[in-house]
Amino acid sequence: MIKVTLKDNSVIEVEKGSTVLDVAKRISEGLARNMTCASVNGETKDFRYVLEEDCTLNIYTFDNDLEGKKAYWHTTSHIMAQAVKRLFPEAKLAIGPSIDNGFYYDYDVEKPFSPEDLENIEKEMANICKENLMLERFTLPKDEAVALMEKLEEPYKVELINDLPEGEEISFYKQGDYTDLCAGPHIASTGNVKAFKLLSSSGAYWRGNEKNKMLQRIYGISYPKKSQLDEYLNMLEEAKKRDHRKLGAELDLFTFMEEGPGFPFFLPKGMVLRNLLEDFWRKIHTENGYVEIKTPIMLNKDLWLQSGHWDHYKNNMYTTQIDEVDFAMKPMNCPGGMLVYKRKLHSYKDLPERVGELGLVHRHEKSGQLNGLFRVRCFTQDDAHIFCLPEQIESEITTLIGLIDKVYSLFGFKYTVELSTRPEDSMGSDETWEMAESALKKALESVNIEYKVNEGDGAFYGPKIDFHIKDCIGREWQCGTIQLDFQMPERFDLTYIGEDGEKHRPVMLHRVVFGSIERFIGIITEHFAGAFPMWLSPVQVKILPISTEKHAEYANAVKTKLEEAGYRVELDDRNEKIGYKIREAQVQKVPYMLVVGDKEKEEGTVGVRNRKDGDLGAMALEEFMKKIAEEVENKSL
Repeated sequence: MIKVTLKDNSVIEVEKGSTVLDVAKRISEGLARNMTCASVNGETKDFRYVLEEDCTLNIYTFDNDLEGKKAYWHTTSHIMAQAVKRLFPEAKLAIGPSIDNGFYYDYDVEKPFSPEDLENIEKEMANICKENLMLERFTLPKDEAVALMEKLEEPYKVELINDLPEGEEISFYKQGDYTDLCAGPHIASTGNVKAFKLLSSSGAYWRGNEKNKMLQRIYGISYPKKSQLDEYLNMLEEAKKRDHRKLGAELDLFTFMEEGPGFPFFLPKGMVLRNLLEDFWRKIHTENGYVEIKTPIMLNKDLWLQSGHWDHYKNNMYTTQIDEVDFAMKPMNCPGGMLVYKRKLHSYKDLPERVGELGLVHRHEKSGQLNGLFRVRCFTQDDAHIFCLPEQIESEITTLIGLIDKVYSLFGFKYTVELSTRPEDSMGSDETWEMAESALKKALESVNIEYKVNEGDGAFYGPKIDFHIKDCIGREWQCGTIQLDFQMPERFDLTYIGEDGEKHRPVMLHRVVFGSIERFIGIITEHFAGAFPMWLSPVQVKILPISTEKHAEYANAVKTKLEEAGYRVELDDRNEKIGYKIREAQVQKVPYMLVVGDKEKEEGTVGVRNRKDGDLGAMALEEFMKKIAEEVENKSL
């Protein structure tokens, strides 16, 4: 018998050689019926996986974890590939993984897939699901695996197998007349996939290298229930309406030019929005005991070698030579922050030292990966580096969690939390990593916050806590992060003088809240559909005189009073009908419109319209100003 520790820390005993599915059946038939895959000792495994020793086990379903969804989506990608092979027998298979929102598969075909092709592939996928084909896993030695893929005339699979280490058994999954090289995991049968949709097709280079052949990629999504699929497709339609690239142009906030792909241009109204965010950032950080610095965007290669970024980021760094010395644009702000700390001697009494920086960083992203403000080549990180004593770690992290919660709540975001642990390409000792991960867990548990562990996804210098915000249409965005770092202080020989008069090594926390100012602007543009809260709106009030000739003087007087009170105001004095002006202001998503005509001029009032609620009636200007003052002061949504 072996002992299996479950997610709730309960332990059950099962026969050695039992599968994950056997354990699920012991727990409940419903769980066994709905499970898609599992985590065994922190590694994602197939439900067919055989348990040979004591272990920890977390069983996933489609509804309770992303890994559970990914197994379902991975199986759907195989169903799609089988359908493609039936309809296009000459197609060569490349790779077909699950992703965070569905799946894709890359194919080598003679011509791009048309919309009609996607419809036909969907129909054939439906047939395969009706056939209820069982997915059967088997393994082969490397030479036999190569021989099988050569027999099936799949050259890309052969290349993938040849890249694997010698002596390793290679796994495959078979469903009916289709066999694919695959590590899994997969669900039991094609019949378990109930609802799916192929979303788009595009070109994609083999292995992401533009020197390789261009393949054709099809993206798709699937769900256990049609209602879930319909909800997702409705969300996609809503997302199209909210596309920040479209809204950025319509609202004159930001744009992109051919002369600078991946480098956003912020326009006057966009700069108002950006400056308001940065002003808020500075205010909340000042209140929390931070000082602000600014470090150069270009520093020499030796610094990046010392920090470790050269070894991990050099392919994404822009480099040049100055006076025959190699320099690089910074991909991160951290090394500059190290130099600032190291410029003077520190005492234990100086710590914690909280240092913030709105630092412009550059990273070379491939052109096919650029995506509006969400993926750019230069962006501003709202960085902070906190240098503290070991005994201050927990209190600093709990304070940071509170700060991040306050910011996200202000925008109406709910969020989930992940603890990302040591990656394969990490620096430092096992002991240091265990200490760092333990400190983060302790801090999370001390504030009673739910979190899940994301194995192997930490930074190369330390584990991290990631915050995933959820927008108003249900999409998740990873923004905030808190990273605990014992490596950088060691590499840069950072010290402080302790109570004993000796030199000691400080602990360092890296932290962002917005993540990237540019990306966060993209997120909130879509979250609010361009209708920003009053305090953030580039134009807060638009004054609409009914007659330009008769009411211009009064309209200008109203504008002056509002501007003197600090509000951002525009006057639409065009010779157009008032209905047209209102519609225009509504399209521009201005929070308040003030209509002024004979009556308002005579009574010293304004006709107030709200972009959401419409006509609010006449108000004295002072009454209106009191109303919006409260809205701005409270940063009301």
